[in-house]
Amino acid sequence: MLTFKRALLVAAVVLTFFLFLRNSHTSSPPPPTNANSPKPTGSYSDNKKIQETAPEEKAHTSSAQAPVGTWTAEPQHTMYKKPKPQISMEDLKTRPLRQQLAYQFPYDPEEKFPAYIWQTWKYTPASGDFDEAFRHSEASWSEMHPTFVHEVVTDSVAVHLIKHLYSAVPEVVEAYNSLPVPVLKADFFRYLVLLARGGIYSDIDTAALKSAVEWVPAEVPRSTYGLVIGIEADPDREDWHEWYSRRIQFCQWTIQSKPGHPILRDIVASITEDTLRRKKAGQLGKDSIKSIVEFTGPALWTDTIFRFFNDPEYFDMSTSKGNITWQHFTGIKAAKKVGDVVVLPITSFSPGVGQMGAGEDDDPMAFVKHNFEGTWKPESERHIGE
Repeated sequence: MLTFKRALLVAAVVLTFFLFLRNSHTSSPPPPTNANSPKPTGSYSDNKKIQETAPEEKAHTSSAQAPVGTWTAEPQHTMYKKPKPQISMEDLKTRPLRQQLAYQFPYDPEEKFPAYIWQTWKYTPASGDFDEAFRHSEASWSEMHPTFVHEVVTDSVAVHLIKHLYSAVPEVVEAYNSLPVPVLKADFFRYLVLLARGGIYSDIDTAALKSAVEWVPAEVPRSTYGLVIGIEADPDREDWHEWYSRRIQFCQWTIQSKPGHPILRDIVASITEDTLRRKKAGQLGKDSIKSIVEFTGPALWTDTIFRFFNDPEYFDMSTSKGNITWQHFTGIKAAKKVGDVVVLPITSFSPGVGQMGAGEDDDPMAFVKHNFEGTWKPESERHIGE
């Protein structure tokens, strides 16, 4: 029989439980902070030390004193979270190309990296015409990523895939179909497929040494970055301009991204606009393309990345002491994070080259191995025959 005292005890327990649940659901989340300022911009280990500094010490650390990039413990990308407007198809067509791409491929930095591996070549691995020299490299991606969808897209299939993905943005399809040589289309394809679908793109002659899961330290939340890139060249020599287009050059043979990233949107728009301009002016023939590196290759890719790093639309420039330049990345030995972009050192995507401070293939920071045909060539020769 339930006595009066027992009834009071039961009521007290129920009320306490109710209040506990109520408080746990109504507690306000920590206020969002802007982690996208280009200052500071440092390595993971350096910034971990900064995070462990006492709050009163942090308050006295100026942007000039702090190392480059900020590794945060929670997602801090509130500036990207804009509500998708209701736009009619007719109205959308009148908007600038970058706005059309942003509408069709919205960017959410907090979503997961899609488990895709994209490659492109003349033939699929199932074909008897597939180059045997690429067998090991191509297979390594599936071996290192057994749960990923691995696609080797042929030139003939790529045409239909791009038409499908970009049917709502016909200027992009026209530009892709107008490019006169395969290497230009291959360059453009990597940006197009990553913008629309995300995942990993890697050239067919590039082998995976470690799973992409290991590229960025596990303690860095995946929701705080949306693009992972590597350094192709860091030529600390007076004649660097005879060999490379930029003092620091980011490689394009391997890129990991979430769909819709603003850097991919910008480079797709740039190539589209430049291609259609050249086409209209009658300057799109094979003989007129004198600099593939500048048109669709690593020089354009590098410029687009630096433009993003210094864009006030994405970064709070009020604390900046100057632009992010090649000097922030030369000689780095560990990953750096600027905003939502992780930059890996030259060893990660270019191990074993024997120069520019790159480590060997067995270095802990070596993640992929690109085939340079045994030598480093000037940019003018790099793409011939591709």
